[in-house]
Amino acid sequence: MYFSKFTLTTAVVASLLFSAAPALAEAVLHRGNSGEPQTLDPSQTSLEIEGFILKDIYEGLTAYNAAGQVVPGAAKSWTISDDGTVYTFKINEKANWSDGTPVTADDFVFSLSRVEDPKTAAGYANILYPIKNAEKVNKGEAKLEELGLKAIDAKTLEITLERPTPFFLELLSHQSALPVNKASLEKNGSDFIKPGKLVSNGAFQLQEHVQNDHLTVVKNPNYWDAANVKLDKVIFYPSEDQAATVRRFEAGEMDLVYNFAADQIDRLRASYGDQVRVTPALSTYFYSFDTRAEPYSDVRVRRALSMAIDRDFLAKQIYKGAQLPTYSLVPSGLATYGEPEKADFADWTQLEREDKAVELMKEAGYGKDGKPLNIEIRYSTNPNHEAVATAVADMWKTVFGAKVTLLQLDISAHYAYLKEGGKFNVARAGWTADYADAENFMTINMKKNPTFNYGRYDNPEYDALVEKSYNEKDPAARSKLLHAAEAIVLRDQPIAPMMNFGQLWLVSKKVKGWENNGTNDHLSKYLSVTE
Repeated sequence: MYFSKFTLTTAVVASLLFSAAPALAEAVLHRGNSGEPQTLDPSQTSLEIEGFILKDIYEGLTAYNAAGQVVPGAAKSWTISDDGTVYTFKINEKANWSDGTPVTADDFVFSLSRVEDPKTAAGYANILYPIKNAEKVNKGEAKLEELGLKAIDAKTLEITLERPTPFFLELLSHQSALPVNKASLEKNGSDFIKPGKLVSNGAFQLQEHVQNDHLTVVKNPNYWDAANVKLDKVIFYPSEDQAATVRRFEAGEMDLVYNFAADQIDRLRASYGDQVRVTPALSTYFYSFDTRAEPYSDVRVRRALSMAIDRDFLAKQIYKGAQLPTYSLVPSGLATYGEPEKADFADWTQLEREDKAVELMKEAGYGKDGKPLNIEIRYSTNPNHEAVATAVADMWKTVFGAKVTLLQLDISAHYAYLKEGGKFNVARAGWTADYADAENFMTINMKKNPTFNYGRYDNPEYDALVEKSYNEKDPAARSKLLHAAEAIVLRDQPIAPMMNFGQLWLVSKKVKGWENNGTNDHLSKYLSVTE
């Protein structure tokens, strides 16, 4: 075959240039996620570590941006009626599922209805109770079609509420309000959440899930804002071994690590500077008492045990200042609520608390001169939780002569047991705001919320105050009702608030787009990695 000199030379040069050019590197983010998700079904979710994954693969009507502010998600805009009870959402015309089919208003009617359907048994069904008839539907007192949900047309959704709800847009950004694909669910049943079957509408789609090893999501080319998503792949690692994840971060194998042993803060800061992120969160760390059985059904015993906990020691010595001691259920920082209530013993010295605790315990018939105290503290696998439990056990032994044993379970098993109503003595738990409103913290102690009211606290006066707040339109009057409710729960101590969380993250200098925020929402769509 004949080649001209020019053609041959050009071909050789092009070949050399092509072979010398590096292949376009895949942008991969490696995230340490501190636990295996129990589910990828938004209707069944309850854990923060699930939320990090779910909000990458699904997108609700609203979402949080990198700064933790509510912004449009699958809905590009909305209007609110003058009385605050009717929201009309316009779904983004470009919003599609990962299989290329359009996201419609009917998808949200189906998904939100599914959460309230009693057959679904969604633990977070109460989140959407502001929707008209949602609570009645969930309790079997009304038909599913009576929910205040209506698809006006393919891209217009109308949601009618029971009452004005100032935080409703925040509610819709919660992971339980994420949409699921009806066709995939009906075709695959409970397997719809598995790789190859899960059809999602977020910036990423599920590629692989190896239990207790890794979960991989890849960029969704059909996402409406795919052009601005800089990552090709995100790999979540569910390891609960915090020391191991820190080592992998230090070796450059992980770009983000959520939660690490607080006693490592000083060492890590010395080596990695501002790659160590410790930021205040709208979260409360507490111990829950099982109020269904003695001695924890006795308010005197609960108050005594709570008083004997040296919160300053836990925050300063175990968490090295990464958490702050608290005597409140609601954390500070909520503009609509103001400063939270405090337990009546909050301003006493620790010695005064311990003296009063001994008196209360003696009055209840327990302690060194009464019936023996045998206490089991349950907590999820985590060196910080173990250190706290060990310290509290020693405090109760010293003050009351209690015999305390510790029971550790992995995070999924721990919370599954509590949510299913398993009996216990004392259990470690925590609550991070699903939305920035004090009411969210109140619901975890209400009788009608057994999923998260682990100790089955039952106080009609408390419940009535919270219920009354739902119908109060005046912000100041509403805040007053919630303050009164918080005062009751701090008096009765069904839970012992101990610390306000600090969010502990390791963020590699390779990660760009990261912003600290109080909601602890860090969607991968806002992030990128550089070498």
